[in-house]
Amino acid sequence: MIREAQPKDIPQIQIVRNAVQENTLSDPSLVSDADCADFMFRRGKGWVAELDGLVVGFSIVDLQENNVWALFLLPEYEGRGIGRQLHQVMLDWYFQQTREPVWLGTSPGTRAEAFYRKAGWQQNGLNGEKELRFEMNYAGFLTMNDE
Repeated sequence: MIREAQPKDIPQIQIVRNAVQENTLSDPSLVSDADCADFMFRRGKGWVAELDGLVVGFSIVDLQENNVWALFLLPEYEGRGIGRQLHQVMLDWYFQQTREPVWLGTSPGTRAEAFYRKAGWQQNGLNGEKELRFEMNYAGFLTMNDE
């Protein structure tokens, strides 16, 4: 179900990204296929959750900026543990590569905010004017895995 993303997955990844109901892009053209490929294969790595040949979710982490670039699911697949699985495989890989803290931004008052808080991420300010900034350090990652 969870596997490393491949270039052929990018069209379905874009469908997932643009189908979300929270943390939507103001302009979907701001994230190109080339951006996806850059973050998944040059700057970091990506994974997809696939069911019956359909990509239903994906995660991408950026080693250059130590940032979770994306973690999204099709809305109809939320609440099934798929996001937790994508989150886990992404952080496992990230902390095998580096011990640097990883950060992400998400909108306040969203399911994503609650998800990251429950997973042990620590809020440490704002990302821009409208997003909360969360951070996970290596010790927090180890604690998350002990629970």
